[in-house]
Amino acid sequence: MITIITYKSYNINAALALVPEAIAFAFIVGISPIIGLYGAFMMALITAIIGGRPGMISGATGAMAVVMVNLVSDGNQYASSIGHTGPEIGLQFLFVTLLFTGLFQILAGVFKLGKYVRMIPHPVMMGFVNGLAIVIMISQLGMFKVGDDWMQGEALYTMIALVAATMLLMVLIPKISKKIPATLIAILMVSGVVIYFGIDTQTVRSFVAAGSADGNGSLAAELPSFAIPIIPFTWTSLKIILPYALILSAIGLIESLMTMNLIDELTESHGNGNKECIAQGTANMVNGFFGGMGGCAMIGQSIINIKSGGRGRLSGIVAGSTLLVFILFASSYIEMVPIAALVGVMFMVVIGTFAWSTFKIIGKIPTTDLFVIAIVTLVTVLEDLAVAVLIGIVVSALVFAWQNALRIRARKHIDERGIKHYEIYGPLFFASTKLFTEKFDVKDDPNEVIIDFKESRIMDQSAIEAINKIAQKYQAEGKTIHLRHLSKDCTKLIKKAEKICVVNVLADPDYFVSIDDYNAKLKSDV
Repeated sequence: MITIITYKSYNINAALALVPEAIAFAFIVGISPIIGLYGAFMMALITAIIGGRPGMISGATGAMAVVMVNLVSDGNQYASSIGHTGPEIGLQFLFVTLLFTGLFQILAGVFKLGKYVRMIPHPVMMGFVNGLAIVIMISQLGMFKVGDDWMQGEALYTMIALVAATMLLMVLIPKISKKIPATLIAILMVSGVVIYFGIDTQTVRSFVAAGSADGNGSLAAELPSFAIPIIPFTWTSLKIILPYALILSAIGLIESLMTMNLIDELTESHGNGNKECIAQGTANMVNGFFGGMGGCAMIGQSIINIKSGGRGRLSGIVAGSTLLVFILFASSYIEMVPIAALVGVMFMVVIGTFAWSTFKIIGKIPTTDLFVIAIVTLVTVLEDLAVAVLIGIVVSALVFAWQNALRIRARKHIDERGIKHYEIYGPLFFASTKLFTEKFDVKDDPNEVIIDFKESRIMDQSAIEAINKIAQKYQAEGKTIHLRHLSKDCTKLIKKAEKICVVNVLADPDYFVSIDDYNAKLKSDV
C-alpha cells in the first residue's frame, strides 16, 4: 500500500508540471488553455499505455507550439480570403494538421525509421539538451510579465522570493528523505504560505484569466468529445496543411526519440523507438479528433518523473489520469497554485537538464565536437529543434567525411615478376577519391598493375568512378590494371557497375604458384 501511495504521489509531480506548460503553450498558439490541457492529458495517457519508453512523459511542447502559431494564422488568413466563415477556423486547421502529423509519425514507426535516431552523434545530443534547457528557461521568463510589461517593485520581489523558496525546498527536501516527493511538497508548501498569508502574487487562476478574451477564464471543463474537424477542403488548404504536418511530425519524433535516448541513459535501459513513433502518432491523431493541442515527449517532465522514481508505464498513466482529474474535479485547486512555485520547479528542471559536463570537456575533446555542441545549442534556441539536429548531423557527417578522406594511403612495391602493387589503406568514398587518384604514377608504372584493397573498402559510386578513371588512364598507356582482395560487397559493387567501370577483379591471386599460371590467369580475366 505504501508503494502505491508513493507511486501516485510522485507522478502528481509530473501532472502538476504539465499544467503550466500546457497553458503557456496554448497562449503562445492563441488558443484556449483547455485545448492545451486536453492535449497534454491525451498525449501523456496514450503514449504511456502503448509507447516504447516507459517512464517518459508526453504533452504539449514549445517546439511544436512555435510552429502551430503560424499554422493557425495561415489557416485563418486563407479561410478569410475565400470568404469562408466558421467557429475558430484556424483551430480547425490545427486539428486537421494533427491528423496528418499523426499519420506521418505512425508510418515512420511502421517502416522502422525510429532506429535512425542512433545516427545522431553524442555532441548533437549534448547540444540538444543544452539548447532545450535554455528554451525551457526562456519560456519561464515570460511568467515574470503582467500583460506585456515586466513585473516591477514589490510584485517582482515577491515573485523572485517565491521562486527561490521553491527551488530551495526542492534542494533541501531530498536531503531529509529521498522518499518524499520534493516537487509536490515544495509546491504545496509555497501554495500554503501564499494562501495563509494572503500574499498578492500571480496564480494559475489569474494567469488563465489574463489570457482569456473576457478576463474571466477558468480551467473548469468536461471530458473532451469526438468531432471531425471541418475546413475548406481544397488543394490550397492541403498545401497549407501538409508542409506543417511534415514539420510537426519531424519535430515531434526528433524530440521524442532524443528524449527517449536521454531517459535510456538515465535508467540504463532501452526503449523501442519504432513503437514510440506509432504511439506519438496515435496520440496526435486522437488529439485531432478530440480537440487537443497535440504534442510530443517532454524532456523536463520526463526527467521529473524519472528522478522521482517513475520507471514503468503506470507512472505515465497516473500522470495523465491525474491531469484529467485536475481538469474535471480539481481545477479550482490548481488555480490557487502560485505561478512562482511552478516556475521554481521548471528552473530546477533547467538545472537538471543542462549538460554541465560540457564545460568540463572543453579542451579534452576535438574542437569540431565543441563546435557541433555550440551550433546545435544556438540553433535550438534561435530556430527550432528539428533544424538544430539536422544541422548538427550534417556538420558532424562532413567532419567525419573529411577526417576519413585524409586517411587514404597507398603502399607501393614491384614484385619479382615486374608487377607493381598498390596496397590501399583507408576507405575509398566520395571525399577521398581525389587523394586516391593522386597516389598513382600511370606513365612510369610497368605494364601490369595490381591495386590491393585488403585494408580498404570501396564505399560508393564516386569510388567506382575514381577506379574507372584510373583504369582508363592505364588503358590509354597500353597498360592493364587489376583489383585484388575485394570484400564480397565491394566485388558486388564493381560487378553492378561493370558497364561503366571496366577493370579486372582477381578472385584469389595468392593461389598461383608459378609465373606462367599467374599470367595465364591474368589473360583469362581480360
